[in-house]
Amino acid sequence: MSMPRLRTSVLIASLMLAGAHSLPVQAAAPAAAAKASAAQKQLARLAAAFHTARCQFDPLLYATANGDSRYNDQLGLAISPKVRAAQFTLYRSLQKQLMNVRRDQLGAQDQLTYDLLSYELNNAMQLESFPDYLLPLNQFDNVPSTLANYAGGTGSQPLQTVKQYQDYLSRLSQLPHWIDQAIANMKQGMHSGVVQPKAITVAMLPQFQNLRAATPETSIYYSPVTRFPASFSEADKKKLSAAYLKVVDSGIAPALTRLVNFLQNEYLPASRSSTGWSSLPNGAAWYAAHIKDATNLPLTPDEVHALGLKEVARIQQQLGELGPKLGYEGPEKQLPQWVSAQSKFNVFNSDEQVLDAYRAIYTQVQAKLPAYFTLIPKSKLELHLEPELTRATASDHYTPPAADGSHPGVFWPVVNDPKKYSRVDMVSLFLHEGIPGHHLHAALLKELDLPDFRKFSTENRNSAAYTEGWALYSETLGRELGLYDDPAAYYGHLNAEMLRAARLVVDTGMHAKGWSREQAISYLAETLGWPEARARNQIERYMVWPAQALSYKIGSLKILELRARAQQALGDKFSYQKFHEVVIGDGTLPLPILEQRVDRWIAR
Repeated sequence: MSMPRLRTSVLIASLMLAGAHSLPVQAAAPAAAAKASAAQKQLARLAAAFHTARCQFDPLLYATANGDSRYNDQLGLAISPKVRAAQFTLYRSLQKQLMNVRRDQLGAQDQLTYDLLSYELNNAMQLESFPDYLLPLNQFDNVPSTLANYAGGTGSQPLQTVKQYQDYLSRLSQLPHWIDQAIANMKQGMHSGVVQPKAITVAMLPQFQNLRAATPETSIYYSPVTRFPASFSEADKKKLSAAYLKVVDSGIAPALTRLVNFLQNEYLPASRSSTGWSSLPNGAAWYAAHIKDATNLPLTPDEVHALGLKEVARIQQQLGELGPKLGYEGPEKQLPQWVSAQSKFNVFNSDEQVLDAYRAIYTQVQAKLPAYFTLIPKSKLELHLEPELTRATASDHYTPPAADGSHPGVFWPVVNDPKKYSRVDMVSLFLHEGIPGHHLHAALLKELDLPDFRKFSTENRNSAAYTEGWALYSETLGRELGLYDDPAAYYGHLNAEMLRAARLVVDTGMHAKGWSREQAISYLAETLGWPEARARNQIERYMVWPAQALSYKIGSLKILELRARAQQALGDKFSYQKFHEVVIGDGTLPLPILEQRVDRWIAR
């Protein structure tokens, strides 16, 4: 099955057509109500068109990763220059049409939708002049590996029905074309000086080499055929088996060979020796745009760097005070290394024991949650280990539930060796990736009556200051929930917070201040007491995803600032439940809009 081509004229024409058909307003209705109804309908059409277009341009990111399964048969080709041009042409059209909607004729919730749609469009347009598409592959985030992870059928793209198998097959059939487009983009990048650092090319090469298989039948992309549900008919099994074999053998296998050969023979020699974004053409402005996109705030790299150093010093002082409670009496700076070396914190012998420990934390949190939250989603959280394919390079993460209930929200801990897995990080990590962090926000979002572009917003990179800020803020609630009475668990929280503070330092250090990869790795390893390999994994993530790592701390500090403001203004009237309703009750919000809503709540 070939992927339908996106054409600017078709998309805009369909949008215009949608805007041309307004439902009739009853003649008896008051004029004001008629205007409000017309403005509301116009806004609803634009919001729906924006979400549909975004899903068609990049269905993996904007649909599947957000639990929207309606586009699971589409791979998208957002990295194509032609598709990208069509995307921005459409967004400009949407901007013009939105300007014709009378905001003052909308109700309060629709005004918020108006503001958010305007923000999303403006934010997207600010990145138009920067060629991110020339860097389509990295070791941390790439389409071939994402599809390989989906082959298990337990993640964002379930494989339980014939239709779901057909959807995944459709995506596999589009992968060779995507790979060829990625190669074309990287060749263009080689000519214009926009290439990955050598260390990144070296890091991602083994991933694509491992995706190749000796035979089609042993390919991970073919593996769903080996796990057909018992309910499938023999005819369906035979038809799907033949189709998967053909796509893998004649399409994916040779495409992966082309990719590996290109990376080894052409791209690696052309990769750059520098580390940060500032060494790229127009790199300083490009990185500044990423900071604005990730944090929602007009912060300079110097401001972020200084804030990071201040936060690192503050947390180091708290860690120094905690050391004696852990049984440590040595130099303050050596506490992380001491904790890492303590076998008493490594209590697991199997993967299942690690999962059982997380389940026990889940039970504790659930019991105490109602005292601080009234908005609790119906969807339950599941825990699954990170798949083996990406375990070596992945970070612990969360995937949201599907809006149609076809799969739950999942927290994916990365456990490379259970005997070396420390219990000190587990409480803070669960509060962040699970409840009340990502799951409470993302699952609740699917249950709110919101336009789709707001409902499916948890994976959007320009919302990271809110989504990751909320998750990091959720870690701090371990104090209120009584989960940090254990000094080891509280150490885990402070050490996790230290990572987010250190990210402000190393991200801006590499991308704006000329730090080398080795300098950043050394700083992170020393500050956090990590082995060099773990620090390298994180630093190489920040190298390919500039400014995203800034969003956690910036967002968390803003939410804590707003809570302190509310507590000071309201005194005894302050309620954690009400404050959290304001913060998460309207879905994902850019930080400036969140601040406005908290201030209005305080005033009321």
